[in-house]
Amino acid sequence: MIKQILGRLPKKTGKAGDAAVGNGTEPSNSYSVVRSVEPGGNKRAGNGEYQPPAGSGSSPAMNGTVVYHSNEPLPAFKDVPVSEKQNLFVRKATLCCAVYDFADPTKNLKEKEMKRQTLMELVDYVTSANGKFSEVIMLEISKMVAINLFRSSNPTPRENKAIEGVDMEEEEPLMDPAWSHLQIVYEVFLRFVASQETDAKLAKRYIDHSFILKLLDLFDSEDPRERDYLKTILHRIYGKFMVHRPFIRKAINNIFYRFVFETEKHNGVAELLEILGSIINGFALPLKEEHKLFLLRVLVPLHKPKSVAMYHQQLSYCITQFVEKDCKLADTVIRGLLKYWPITNSSKEVMFLGELEEVLEATQLAEFQRCMVPLFRQIAHSMNSSHFQVAERALFLWNNDHIENLIKQNYKVILPIIFPALERNARGHWNQAVRSLTLNVRKIFSDHDSAFFGECMQKFDDDELRQEESSSKREALWKRLEEMGGIPNGG
Repeated sequence: MIKQILGRLPKKTGKAGDAAVGNGTEPSNSYSVVRSVEPGGNKRAGNGEYQPPAGSGSSPAMNGTVVYHSNEPLPAFKDVPVSEKQNLFVRKATLCCAVYDFADPTKNLKEKEMKRQTLMELVDYVTSANGKFSEVIMLEISKMVAINLFRSSNPTPRENKAIEGVDMEEEEPLMDPAWSHLQIVYEVFLRFVASQETDAKLAKRYIDHSFILKLLDLFDSEDPRERDYLKTILHRIYGKFMVHRPFIRKAINNIFYRFVFETEKHNGVAELLEILGSIINGFALPLKEEHKLFLLRVLVPLHKPKSVAMYHQQLSYCITQFVEKDCKLADTVIRGLLKYWPITNSSKEVMFLGELEEVLEATQLAEFQRCMVPLFRQIAHSMNSSHFQVAERALFLWNNDHIENLIKQNYKVILPIIFPALERNARGHWNQAVRSLTLNVRKIFSDHDSAFFGECMQKFDDDELRQEESSSKREALWKRLEEMGGIPNGG
């Protein structure tokens, strides 16, 4: 009877150093897990905003209150039986939740090296797994990744200097001093997401919307190595977790909205567009209205920021993908380009002309005819640019066989629009290469229909004569007014 009563009494709680991990039955961790604190008391761990999924249990490393102590290192996976490998993985993952201060390279050298080696063991374990990962493994990986990556004290972004006259590619990017550990954490997570042993139906409990938003926040990192890993990982998540696809697209849209219409500052636009280029390539036909709105409301306005040169290649690819999938979108895209056409930025105008050629190459006759009048008014203006690279790039459009064919089929509309620009270039442009290209374009039209070319020439000469007469009359009128004393000299 006494034994039964004593058996019902609560057992004495063990010391913090003997706290169990996972299922509560394993022994303590094999060596100390220390959370490094920066001067001022700011922890370099998680930013406190990411919360593990409900029901996943608390982790000592997540709140930074429990520390494991032991003098012996953890054994290697090959040295324990299969039945113990999961418990050992949990302990190793918990050990890797220690986050150290890499701003001071002399601190915690032994602990940093031990963590690096343990992370490498986790990479090998995930890579060589030959059975489905349990929920315990998924939980521990997601927590370890969250603590190491979702950090609150990222380097302060520099002022956006991607303006005319400043080449951002020549500026050295900021490198995270903790990259020696972060890279291996990213590698663990990448191999976990890409592994065939990861069941998406179970893993979505841990790689949830909150987790994905935090992952997307990291795309603003100054370190290009980190953004490259994030690009690959997010693409893998998009491919594996079909349930998250609409959410990921919407979240990326929101990043772009804020970038275009509010801040014009973000380091990861090119990487996000690269992911979207692959996503757009996989869109089924006919395109959903949601995807067309994404083109109109997100991709086209991305031509507006001054820093467009930093991501224009990826943006142009996305735009062209849409036109190739649905040629009816060409008119929308071209009018969007004309809306955001640069006025004083010559290098940006050269980029726009290059993108325009790619879009026109995928444009069919019907869509071309809808937008050709405003389009060639702008092209004529670019042909007359005093910046020789802009004028050259506009004239290079005639080197494209498909575009030349579209122009020839509509030459009676297009030639009268651009003829004044052609003549002014041929008669007086300062650059010899521009004059030569202009003469080549004139010859194309002249050979195609010499009679109509002559009519345009006659109209141009008549207009020039009328303009000279009007100018002479205006000058004569001003001279008479000055002689009459109505307006003082110089007035």
